[in-house]
Amino acid sequence: MRDVKFHFYLPFLWTILILGFVSCKPANEPEFLFRAALIPSEDHTWTKAFIYFGEILEERSNGRIKVEVYPSEQLAKEMEAIRLIKTEVIDMTTTGSTLSNWNEILVFCELPFLFKDSTEMKRVVNGFLGKRIEEEMIQKEGLRPLGYFMRGNRHLTSNRPIRHPDDLKGLITRVPNVPSFVTAWRILGAKPTPMALSEVFTSLQQGTIEAQENPFAMIKNMGFAEVQQYLNLTSHVVSWVYPVIGEKQFQKLPTDLKEIFLNAAENMIEYEHRMFLENEKKVQEELKAKGMEFIEVDKEAFVQKSEKGIYNSLTPEMQEVYHQIRVQLK
Repeated sequence: MRDVKFHFYLPFLWTILILGFVSCKPANEPEFLFRAALIPSEDHTWTKAFIYFGEILEERSNGRIKVEVYPSEQLAKEMEAIRLIKTEVIDMTTTGSTLSNWNEILVFCELPFLFKDSTEMKRVVNGFLGKRIEEEMIQKEGLRPLGYFMRGNRHLTSNRPIRHPDDLKGLITRVPNVPSFVTAWRILGAKPTPMALSEVFTSLQQGTIEAQENPFAMIKNMGFAEVQQYLNLTSHVVSWVYPVIGEKQFQKLPTDLKEIFLNAAENMIEYEHRMFLENEKKVQEELKAKGMEFIEVDKEAFVQKSEKGIYNSLTPEMQEVYHQIRVQLK
């Protein structure tokens, strides 16, 4: 039993050990040090945006606030990061639909086949749903959203072309640890397998899984073009993600620094949005240059096969929210 407990706490002990090494600071250390655990590598727009945020925040606060950015899940995977923020071991991360494991309203951040495009998504995230999500994240989860980052449409990659849901039969597909993703891909005929992003490349290489789904930038960022031949343009999810700070950590800031912090966060969001738009077309060309073949799919067939099952997987309360979203988009 002791061995089981030790292995359960091992990721947390490892994180604390890393932080112990990096915490030996000179006498001119900042009043407030925030550590951000991020999923993508240093080349991704989210990571670049956090680095920019740290730079302008340190400058505007005259060194009173510093942000340390840890990309590539080197500090913690997303679910671990959320737990560590709540216990004040670390301070910041990016999150969205993964939080639906704690709070079901977050399922709409990445509900498959909910939006046709980013225009519809922005209307909803800037409307009643976005306001409710932000309030519940603060009040129920202790996480303060600082705006939202663009995530890009999610597409399926594989080593056989997928044009129709019938082509998915038995395809072992990695999905993030999000219940709606598992539901959608199971209905479509695949075998969804939840897995941390950092484990996906090796699993594809070894054949443990056969496919995965992500936006263009993450597909490129994680090197999936090296182990996947086809990029099937399913566009099954149009989504966003929240850069967050622990509410307890934020409330420790004095009033003047809170204002500086939030203003810098607004600039970070603007910076990320600009980079995302500049990067989206460029990344597609880079993936094609690496040999990936883009496959057009029967999008309507995917929607028709999965829509009812996805809706039925929602609780009655979330089904009502779903209807409200549909009314807003008419």
